Amino acid sequence: MIRSTTRFDSERAERYLVQLCKHFAHKVPASYESAGDGPAQDRMEGKVDFPWGVCRMSATGDGLAIICEAADAESLKRVEYVVADHVERFAWREKPRIDWQPA
Repeated sequence: MIRSTTRFDSERAERYLVQLCKHFAHKVPASYESAGDGPAQDRMEGKVDFPWGVCRMSATGDGLAIICEAADAESLKRVEYVVADHVERFAWREKPRIDWQPA
């Protein structure tokens, strides 16, 4: 598997993660849940299983981190494109800069 990552700052990161997972769940397996240590569940995590790869997301109070994985470069680009396109549409007010980095 090859992997890429990106992150953007947002106070609405948790909201976007939930919105993305709910949206993708209409077509592919997607889930999200609170994560963190102890009673202070300070992080939200999500996962989307596309036919051509996987997207994992982690939201904290200040940003959304995204990791995409796929078996080959073409599939990874497809996951990156679909995820970035949706993030940019849902967070259009914030104009997020999605800059994928190899991991």
